[in-house]
Amino acid sequence: MLGDVAPEKLGVTDSHDHLFFKSAVLPGQGLDDEAAALAEVRAFAEVGGQTIVQWTPYGLGRRAAVLPKISAETGIHLVAATGLHREEHYPDGVVEAVRPRLAEVFVQELTEGIGDTGVKAGLIKVAGGFHRLDEHALMVMSAAAEAHHATGAPIAVHHELGTAADAVLDLLVDEYHVQPASVILGHLNRFPDHGSHLELAARGSFLAFDGPSRANHATDARLFDCLAALADAGYADRLLLGGDTTTARARSTADGPGIPYLLTGLRPRLIRRFGEDFATSAFVANPARAFATAWRT
Repeated sequence: MLGDVAPEKLGVTDSHDHLFFKSAVLPGQGLDDEAAALAEVRAFAEVGGQTIVQWTPYGLGRRAAVLPKISAETGIHLVAATGLHREEHYPDGVVEAVRPRLAEVFVQELTEGIGDTGVKAGLIKVAGGFHRLDEHALMVMSAAAEAHHATGAPIAVHHELGTAADAVLDLLVDEYHVQPASVILGHLNRFPDHGSHLELAARGSFLAFDGPSRANHATDARLFDCLAALADAGYADRLLLGGDTTTARARSTADGPGIPYLLTGLRPRLIRRFGEDFATSAFVANPARAFATAWRT
């Protein structure tokens, strides 16, 4: 929010979360309270957090104008996103209006700023469907690849219930020639298939396990088995962790666990199970590589 940051300065990072998020499929549950967002970020800072990477894309209430203030008041680096979510998240007419100039919008938000705020996005958020890529996903990912090649920005992918990540790599990497290390595959905890995860890791992308989610309690319990399978196979350097807070109820100041849980609840368990070096990789070293960008414009 406050200008470019050297990767090594990101520090302890929540690699996927939301401070503001309003979706048509979550009526009445949106994140749109500035005071609550500030409190959540401050709570993350108090337990040692240093950076939050937001995946809220175009048209879903990013509140870009207030993010610099929150960053300045808390000392937390905030990274914003451009991109487009699944079509059902938007009110009627939003996607239709932006569709003809999608790549142009992405590039503008990455290089000039979001609207008239001057706040530049640092990544491109896109989304696949359940076990497939529908016409909307194909359109958005084509624009994202174009924007990536123009700017160098990484592409972060929402996978519906953790599925279709292989199809995303087939499209972005094999067809559109995006470097695998510039693709972050999200929500893999929601499809806890070790074999699938190992195949994805072998293709060179970053793998994001972003929860706990209040709607995915069963898969939360399998998180450590998923991480262990990948670490045992030598892929600990590809793993990212985030909270993915998408509703007001999930904030730490409400019914939680919220963003601070990554460090108060998850990190101590990771250290006990895998050791300090593993936790440092997942929260510090890996995000520094995943979100680093050699800007082209």
